[in-house]
Amino acid sequence: MFGQLPLKKVDDSVVFVSRDGRIAVINDDFLSTNLIENGSIDLIVTSPPYNVDIKYGIYRDDIPYDKYLEFTEKWLAKALELAKPDGRLCLNIPLDKSKGRDEEGFQSVYADIVEVAKRVGWRYFTTIVWNEGNISRRTAWGSWCSASAPYVIAPVEVVVVMYKEKWKKVRQGISDITREEFIEWTNGLWTFPGENPKKVGHPAPFPVELPKRCIKLFTYIDDVVLDPFLGSGTTLVAAALTSRRGIGVEIERKYCDTAVQRLKKEAGINHVKLYEYFK
Repeated sequence: MFGQLPLKKVDDSVVFVSRDGRIAVINDDFLSTNLIENGSIDLIVTSPPYNVDIKYGIYRDDIPYDKYLEFTEKWLAKALELAKPDGRLCLNIPLDKSKGRDEEGFQSVYADIVEVAKRVGWRYFTTIVWNEGNISRRTAWGSWCSASAPYVIAPVEVVVVMYKEKWKKVRQGISDITREEFIEWTNGLWTFPGENPKKVGHPAPFPVELPKRCIKLFTYIDDVVLDPFLGSGTTLVAAALTSRRGIGVEIERKYCDTAVQRLKKEAGINHVKLYEYFK
């Protein structure tokens, strides 16, 4: 029999939970929320803010880079506490950042975040390169056709795969990945298009295909999946469609509403308030 979600009872938080108790959207700051039980998460799939001045709403995505890494360290440390001993992390981030017109605008985001994650206790396993095919959107070239100061921009992102204490899962479960999917997805180069921001109502979404692959490759059916930066709800859509339990935390109420609507439309999920669910 399918289990329920590892959520603590609260009285007044704005949370939406599916009627079967398997999918939850929490409108809260991930760093301060206390609704999720420690040591309860099988897989974390997320794409945190990139700090490239994307207009999310109340969240500032243009803080100094050192402050961004401090924020990254805090949320990765909390995520580690929530993970099971064999819990895993799939972190979608850019290779680097090239905001600005001088050397200070270029940062080795991938290398820096991996170092931070290892420092707080995550153990490195592998990196998947996601060929998003977004080269057509490029507008910055630096010094055009000149060795003076050309920009080199890789049209890819990465999915860093890490784990808490043990890579091999402690318990046996049911895998639903096909032979063809397993062969293709264990190749560390994934090629599929990104998501249209206008289509999902969020400025920086990833497509359902990304969390779906991570979920089917790295979890069993009925495992618990968490997205600390839920955005438009993509990770929960993928979790629902693959028969996993899912928890998403999102600081912006309007994006929580977007996530709920996407879950209803794309995964057939109906939601109620958390306090009603616990009664």
